[in-house]
Amino acid sequence: MTVERIDGHRLIEFGDGAEMRDRLLDFVFNGNKRATAGMLEYDYDEDEPVESVGEIFILVGNENQPVGKIQITRVDVVRFDDVSDEFALAEAEGDLSGDDFRNSHRAFWEGCGYEVKPESMVVCAYFELLEKY
Repeated sequence: MTVERIDGHRLIEFGDGAEMRDRLLDFVFNGNKRATAGMLEYDYDEDEPVESVGEIFILVGNENQPVGKIQITRVDVVRFDDVSDEFALAEAEGDLSGDDFRNSHRAFWEGCGYEVKPESMVVCAYFELLEKY
């Protein structure tokens, strides 16, 4: 599998489905959402490494069209049970604590068919918005 790129940058999309993606992009463009999470076991493979500090990604919308550009500022890989309150607030999806994050994300990921355990590893990537197209 080849990782898609535009101008040498990997693409990143938020959410699962058009309505969720629109909502999350609105959070990014309005300055609220400054982090995103992925399950290491399911969302990454040998062709798609974990985000790295300084890396730039192209945000894509519902038609896989470029809608903005972000830069990764921090990456923490932590156990699911150790996701912090700080991260939950930076992700800005309505979770106000690590416990809120665990409840909402367990429901989301299990709804996608993923098994979520306390020791499941979560990539917590913080970013800044560089540009909105």
